[in-house]
Amino acid sequence: MASSPFLSKTTISFSSSISTSLPWRSSHSSPSFSTAFRTKPRRRTLTVQSKIREIFMPALSSTMTEGKIVSWVKSEGDVLSKGESVVVVESDKADMDVETFYDGILAAIVVGEGETAPVGAAIGLLAETEEEVAEAKAKAKSASSDSPASSSPAAEAVTPTPPPATSTPAPAIAQPSPPATYTPKKTVATPFAKKLAKQHRVDIASVVGSGPFGRITPADVEAAAGIAQPKKTVAAEPTPVSAAPPKPSAAPSASSAPLLPGSTVVPFTTMQAAVSKNMLESLSVPTFRVGYPISTDELDALYEKVKPKGVTMTALLAKAAALALAQHPVVNASCKDGKSFTYNSSINIAVAVAINGGLITPVLQDADKLDLYLLSQKWKELVEKARAKQLQPHEYSSGTFTLSNLGMFGVDRFDAILPPGQGAIMAVGASKPTVVADADGFFSVKSKMLVNVTADHRIVYGADLAAFLKTFAKIVENPESLTL
Repeated sequence: MASSPFLSKTTISFSSSISTSLPWRSSHSSPSFSTAFRTKPRRRTLTVQSKIREIFMPALSSTMTEGKIVSWVKSEGDVLSKGESVVVVESDKADMDVETFYDGILAAIVVGEGETAPVGAAIGLLAETEEEVAEAKAKAKSASSDSPASSSPAAEAVTPTPPPATSTPAPAIAQPSPPATYTPKKTVATPFAKKLAKQHRVDIASVVGSGPFGRITPADVEAAAGIAQPKKTVAAEPTPVSAAPPKPSAAPSASSAPLLPGSTVVPFTTMQAAVSKNMLESLSVPTFRVGYPISTDELDALYEKVKPKGVTMTALLAKAAALALAQHPVVNASCKDGKSFTYNSSINIAVAVAINGGLITPVLQDADKLDLYLLSQKWKELVEKARAKQLQPHEYSSGTFTLSNLGMFGVDRFDAILPPGQGAIMAVGASKPTVVADADGFFSVKSKMLVNVTADHRIVYGADLAAFLKTFAKIVENPESLTL
């Protein structure tokens, strides 16, 4: 077919700007010309304007607002193919590879390794052709060095001509605005910045962006709302005045508590910041706690039998909790909006795991339906991935009930904080020999552990939780059903 070469060459997978101005329409209207035109590829009359694309910081989880660049898999100048890994990003839960959606050349890296950027911000530039690489590098350089570049001419102006020095402070005060010289066709802002603008009723179209290529960041919105001063203002003002730098650093130190000699300030990692945010969110949930002592002699005996086969005590407890939740679905329910609650169709047991630099809860999905040995194997795989920070979002964010076990550390009892969006969390203490008396008054020694459950009182009531714990105790004290 004569039209197939044209179709194969004009099918473009990336956004392109095609000129609609066709001058031949007005000057050539004869039938002979129209016939001749149909036999020739129209590609000769089309102009495709290639674009320099931005590689954005992705949202790798529902709670992620910013990400940290762990490492760049590719270097500047490398040719990329669609679907190829470009950069490794640390989210609030795991490290994940970010792929490119287009073919091209990695022209410039905007955010370097170890640096953070908000979700939606440009972290790199992708050029389609080698001719655009230099242009992309120039854009990245101008975007990342707006403040230093604009401050150096001001310093040069003050040195040779002292009289105009009084006129230079005016441009110096307006230093944060140079990114606005890049004027996109529409207002470009990160998703979190748009959300903040709605919350604080800020007209986002009037906000001057300080991000790459004029992108509006959350800090810009907060500054416009009067919540916080933009960071670039503090960095730009000390340039013309040599005595100014000590003042900005003195203000925060005066408001913060003095540090003890030899103290070290360590900022939160991305994961620790996410844990902190979740814990603060949990304070808004009305919770209550119920404790229950459970005999573990039979469970300990079963554990000794299945331990050589790779079964862990955590797997046994998770299986027991899942079987109990199947009989008490309200404890497996969740309330996220404060107006309704959801009976979850699956019983997904999230188990808290301490890893280097934080805490994460890998999820054993459909724990009530899995065989004990398969459940144990799945749990080992999840722990390995968690410690390697390779968990996928569905492997840590789909829990409906959480289990926290500190018994292996000798802790006899503790309370756990309820994760946001879940109905209950169980805190399991160590099993210890305890003197007990039977109905006839005879004393004996049995191993017992204390289980404390923290529940959302909006959906789970005291009687519900007591009934669940009674069922859980029966399963643990008669654990034959765990191996079925």
